[in-house]
Amino acid sequence: MHSPSRRGFVQSAVAGSLLMPGILSELLAADAADPLAPRKPHHPAKAKAVIFLFMSGGVSHVDSFDPKPKLTENHGKTVTLDHPETRNRPGYEKLFLKKPNWTFRPRGKSGIETSDLFPHLAKQIDDVALVRSMHTSHSNHYNATLGMHTGSFAFARPSIGSWLSYGLGTSNRNLPSFLVLAPQMPYAGTQVWAADFLPGAHQGTRVVPGAEPVANLKRRVPTEKRQELELDALKALNEVHQAERADDPKLAARIKSFETAAGMQSEMPAALDLSKETDETLALYGLKRGQQDGFGWQCLVARRLVERGVRFVELIHTGSSGNWDSHGNMADHGRLAAQVDQPMAGLIQDLKRVGLFDDVLVVWTTEFGRTPFNNTADNPGREHHNWAFSSWLAGAGVKRGIAYGTTDEHGIKTAEKPVHVHDFHATILHLMGLDHEKLTYRHAGRDYRLTDVSGEVVTGVLS
Repeated sequence: MHSPSRRGFVQSAVAGSLLMPGILSELLAADAADPLAPRKPHHPAKAKAVIFLFMSGGVSHVDSFDPKPKLTENHGKTVTLDHPETRNRPGYEKLFLKKPNWTFRPRGKSGIETSDLFPHLAKQIDDVALVRSMHTSHSNHYNATLGMHTGSFAFARPSIGSWLSYGLGTSNRNLPSFLVLAPQMPYAGTQVWAADFLPGAHQGTRVVPGAEPVANLKRRVPTEKRQELELDALKALNEVHQAERADDPKLAARIKSFETAAGMQSEMPAALDLSKETDETLALYGLKRGQQDGFGWQCLVARRLVERGVRFVELIHTGSSGNWDSHGNMADHGRLAAQVDQPMAGLIQDLKRVGLFDDVLVVWTTEFGRTPFNNTADNPGREHHNWAFSSWLAGAGVKRGIAYGTTDEHGIKTAEKPVHVHDFHATILHLMGLDHEKLTYRHAGRDYRLTDVSGEVVTGVLS
């Protein structure tokens, strides 16, 4: 059954490039029969889906969401810190406070202060729960990005999207339960959306903005009926093949991957087709008719995917020419913010307009913040900063128009109500109806979970 003719038959039935590597990886026997079957949550869920907006590179909290008048007042004064990014670093023996590049103002009825960096989003601040007391366990991009996605800062582990897919299954068999819209690879690469030791069907499927977001979506056979006949024949052959190799769980995963790929050919083209969206809707996201790229495209496609039952959609922003890692010049933040500001605000408005805001959880985050200091006060950039940063939540089950937690007067360390990445993950799972301590998977002789051995739900942001 390993002849070249059989391989050719498989390729003609379903395009090979649709089969994500994780879907072909090992499925444990208990889940092999139907790993994507819908599952009941641990408790009533507030959210049915998550749209996860990830700004790759480290967004400066003191230039965006965390106002620090004292930082401006004390600009140029020295501070003594044992910081991981400046420790034993030549030229950084003395550290100087550095004021924000953008002006902060009260916004909306809530009066929450945000900077002029995100003027469109500022108009939606009354719909947001802003967390100003985030902190994380590593100041390296790779480790912090891995931690924000998997809860592990050193070793590859399943992504949060994979955990949600594993815990809840899918409500639409024609689309993957976990999709990632990423024009370029982020730090940590495909580990950001990998299923790792979870059944491979829960791995994220990458969609690349552009003329061909998913390769080979068009069938290679003339009719849908013809493809159904080929797939039925292929399934029969695979079942015979599997019966002779009952101890090989990869075969079950392979059969499931064909089913998923065929479903994508059926439904994904419509999900990616924006031609029927109104001019008003396109304008919300800052899109031109026919545009097939940009963060506005990612945001609108995300709304269309959650409408169709996709459980978790991640949007990764790496910038059209460089990411948010503004060591050399904080002015880069202005260029990058202009790419995402209107689309993010438009997403919130659009979800409200179509009646999905109370069902979809929107998450905005980055891997860490940026230092409120540098080796000179006039240094145009900022370094990595894991001690404090900002994130926000909006939509299903979230309080509107609040700022949660604080940092110290200069934004260097968390002060009140600190929120670690594990707490952030526990809160997202809770809103989706999952108890982070109960969502476990046994691997290599122990039970694993997204939040490792810690994490508490941040009840202060819940409605």
